[in-house]
Amino acid sequence: MSRYMEAELPGPQAPVPPDDQRPDRKGATVADIRRYGQPPGLKDRRNEEHWAGRLYMRDLSPYFAWIALRLGFSPNQLTYLMMLSGILAGVVVSLPASGTAALWTALGGAVLIQVYLLLDCVDGEVARYLKRTSVAGVFLDRIGHYLSEVSLLIGLGFAAQGGWRNGGWAELGLVAALGAALIKAETDNVVVARAKSGLPADPTGGDRALRPRSTGIALARQAASMLRFHRIIGAVELSLLILAAAALDAVLGTDTPAATRVLMVAVAAVAVLQTLLHLVSILASRRLK
Repeated sequence: MSRYMEAELPGPQAPVPPDDQRPDRKGATVADIRRYGQPPGLKDRRNEEHWAGRLYMRDLSPYFAWIALRLGFSPNQLTYLMMLSGILAGVVVSLPASGTAALWTALGGAVLIQVYLLLDCVDGEVARYLKRTSVAGVFLDRIGHYLSEVSLLIGLGFAAQGGWRNGGWAELGLVAALGAALIKAETDNVVVARAKSGLPADPTGGDRALRPRSTGIALARQAASMLRFHRIIGAVELSLLILAAAALDAVLGTDTPAATRVLMVAVAAVAVLQTLLHLVSILASRRLK
């Protein structure tokens, strides 16, 4: 869902006609935004487009992009709002609560993550419509994803703890947050390492360069990819799991948030394991060659 420049979108691009006279921001229609803000191939980006974007959010986002254009928002302002929504989701989830109250905080976090996802679509559509895509925009978008996922994982730790205090569960949330940040850093630093070595951002060979050279590691990577267990630490999926765990805790009516704590353990285990597996996968591939 990152706000990449149009030239970085994979797949064939529709040529811009010489008489491209798209209306100004206040004259734009939803159809105009779909045409210029959602170029061909946008939904097919293998590692960038979230399943929720393909499923429903890209159908809704042009209407909100139209509102953003009418109100005069810049792409970067929308990205800052995206960051704020993601961070607030973690804060709301972390609020000291139990039983039904915890269910409401979990619901609030899930709604804020949907707003975060919506703004993640809208900022790029506005940028492309206004022809204001930029390297700074890509940078801010990436930072927004870091902050949002880390905030939500820390929030889950405090929710499992049952309040803003130490006791093990909050620390486990910090461990999971560190793992999520490291996974993203590992991916981003492939580009950094290649750039510092004078190499292009993408290695030659396409998907083959991503495959580990070891058959055993390649099979393990394929199995992990098929199971998709890594998605448990993604903001959208995690917010829904937090909501489900809070609902189960409310039904059970126990003194401790048992379901939320089980989720916290699972999330921390996946974050740590995925950090190690991802690092091994990168080192075993041709991405650093």
